[in-house]
Amino acid sequence: MLGTATVHPRPQLVRQNWTDLGGKWGFAHDDDDVGLADGWQQSAKPFDLTITVPYPPESKLSGLNDTGYHPVVWYRLEMKTPRPPDGERLLLHFGAVDYRAMVWVDGALVGTHEGGHTPFSCDITHALADGTRKHSVVVRAEDQPTDATQPRGKQDWKVKPHAIWYHRTTGIWQPVWLERVPETYLADLQWTPDVPAGRVRAEVRLNRLPRSPMTLALRLRLRDEVLAEQRVRVTDDTAVLDVVLPALGNGQDAGRLLWSPERPTLLEAEVALQHEQHTVDEVESYLGLRTTDTGDGRFLLNGHPYYVRAVLEQGYWPESHLAAPSADALRREVQLVKDLGFNAVRVHQKVEDPRFLYWCDRLGLLVWGEMANAYRFDATAVDRLTREWLDVVRRDRSHPCVVTWLPMNESWGVQHIAVDPAQRSYADALYHLTKSLDPTRPVLSNDGWEHSNSDIVSIHDYAPRGDLLRERYGDGDAIERTVRRGRPAMRKVLLPGFDPADRPVMLTEFGGVRYSSSPLRRGWGYSQASSAKEYADRLTELVDAVLDSTELAGFCYTQLTDTEQEQNGLLTADRKPKIPVKQVNAIVGRAARSMPLEALSRPSRDGDRE
Repeated sequence: MLGTATVHPRPQLVRQNWTDLGGKWGFAHDDDDVGLADGWQQSAKPFDLTITVPYPPESKLSGLNDTGYHPVVWYRLEMKTPRPPDGERLLLHFGAVDYRAMVWVDGALVGTHEGGHTPFSCDITHALADGTRKHSVVVRAEDQPTDATQPRGKQDWKVKPHAIWYHRTTGIWQPVWLERVPETYLADLQWTPDVPAGRVRAEVRLNRLPRSPMTLALRLRLRDEVLAEQRVRVTDDTAVLDVVLPALGNGQDAGRLLWSPERPTLLEAEVALQHEQHTVDEVESYLGLRTTDTGDGRFLLNGHPYYVRAVLEQGYWPESHLAAPSADALRREVQLVKDLGFNAVRVHQKVEDPRFLYWCDRLGLLVWGEMANAYRFDATAVDRLTREWLDVVRRDRSHPCVVTWLPMNESWGVQHIAVDPAQRSYADALYHLTKSLDPTRPVLSNDGWEHSNSDIVSIHDYAPRGDLLRERYGDGDAIERTVRRGRPAMRKVLLPGFDPADRPVMLTEFGGVRYSSSPLRRGWGYSQASSAKEYADRLTELVDAVLDSTELAGFCYTQLTDTEQEQNGLLTADRKPKIPVKQVNAIVGRAARSMPLEALSRPSRDGDRE
């Protein structure tokens, strides 16, 4: 699986028998919300438009390019598939539907889901009408444009994009696929490496309790080398295996197994569910062995200080919005970030497609996982974001590339966190809930400012000149003044009662210099450059000021690409560099040359990357 050109939409739980349902579907707007009452789930009559799935109807690649207010939309697909034989099930999977979905097959309701960034599946076996190979799939998606309690990220509530917000993404925007499975099957698989102990924990969940005891067989390989094999008896719908990896305890040789951006080593996994020597279900997966932590004011990767050179990634394409224009575009995006000299990416106000995370795992790029925030604080907003965020953490916590969690950004949805105890309790709760699901990664309660409890003190500061950044972050005393008493964005960095002690400080948004080669191109940035040379000089000035700091543990530059009206990307919206890629690499990459421990990281061997 690791070397294939086509990446499975769920790359860490792969079966070979699956069918992509992307392509032409029937489509209808339901602006008056009459579809349910009029029985659209039963009839093909209202589906007079055609859409290309999985592109949102607001986008060009959908074939519709309709950016108006359409809070309710419907999809219909006629698919040909036989009803599975006795002993098998047919699952219908959705990568993401924004925001609320109802799904019918042959007129029968098979599933509902709420949350615009998280996957869901429907067992459609019993809904398939007998005696026919042709079946209908109908999806109703509801996405209220002005509902501020929905976790929506940077999707605009106005008809036209303004300020830092973009066109909306409604309905299906990640892959849809069919999958045949047995009656009892492997429903979920999670990996947690414990490098110091020389082992990895595999958590397996079945779809139901087995009718009789079964066996779970697991094998881990590094290319052709078998590292571990283990079999356990399964009598429950969950199983936990602590798999010992003897090679991890083999002194200096253990380093060849560790994952890092410089050497993204992945172990391949085969997991089989067996009954009386017969394989009932089998999946392919992969994992990476690495540790992430903080200490002594530094971010730690595999126990060593590691300087984070990140870029802000909106994950937005002009022709397809939040959906990637193609599967290969996700790979190209990851490789481009690395070519520019960065070792990390902060996916901003979006939960990215798992195939993007696969390429970050495979090619070696750290990821800061961030939630798309709501804009209002009330009981509904708290409930919606909390449930969806916990699903995000569960979905992505096995990816070695994900090294930090960000449930909240710049006090979005908690605008009065500095004075409202309830809002502060909410941010603290998200921090601790995230830790309860995944204690292995740093978590930030509120990226940018007004930290109530964070493992990294992150600051957003769009100072237009290098001397201002040096004044605020040049050394330990300057950072102490900024963190304790400064207000880089008119907000306190720390809330009263939170002592960051020796936690690392990072500048996680800065730069934002606008440059467009077309004088007629309208847009904005946090500061301006009028030529390519001035743009390169400004970029060098700002990055040098950050790299010259003796105490900052890393940075995140704003931003990778121009996005809608924002013209402050290193690349244009169609991914063309504004100055040569090698020039950006030389500016950004100075961090690698100035950090001895990182410089000692060994490059990938031939064959470790595609």
